[in-house]
Amino acid sequence: MSAATVDQNVDQTADQTVDHDQVHAIAQEVFAAMVDGDLGLLLPWDGDLPELDDALVAWVDLHGEWSGRAVLVTAHSTAEDLARALLALPADDEVAREDLEDAFGEIANVVGGNLKSLLPNPGTLGLPQVGTAVPPLAGAVRAQHLPLSWRGRLLVVDVWVALPGHDTDGGDR
Repeated sequence: MSAATVDQNVDQTADQTVDHDQVHAIAQEVFAAMVDGDLGLLLPWDGDLPELDDALVAWVDLHGEWSGRAVLVTAHSTAEDLARALLALPADDEVAREDLEDAFGEIANVVGGNLKSLLPNPGTLGLPQVGTAVPPLAGAVRAQHLPLSWRGRLLVVDVWVALPGHDTDGGDR
């Protein structure tokens, strides 16, 4: 496949996905409903992106005519604070690893579910996963990259789209 064909496939696939403003609105609504109760607390990142040496990643795969992945990336300490907010824990409480993974994974799951609901043929949603790095998704390209600020800390929302002829494996919901 030539570079021009790949570029054309990327453009066509990106056109079939949700746009930047929709992804940002979904993230804001999810955080308002699940975390903060206020739409104005998840804002576009201002300035250079810091390196996340202790990154935590949560993702959920979407399967069907439109296949891809919704990914959230943040610092481990930010993910702990998100878990505390979601679980209504005091700010100084330690967050168990299982609670951290459940909470951060659930946020990715709800973001992915909302993205799925915007698609003309929604397909299915995989189970949320959490780790220190997101595994590659065969035949996928990043269609959206949103560096956001939650309480002044970096949270990135990425949307990956599988090129035509590729599908993410499986499908759970």
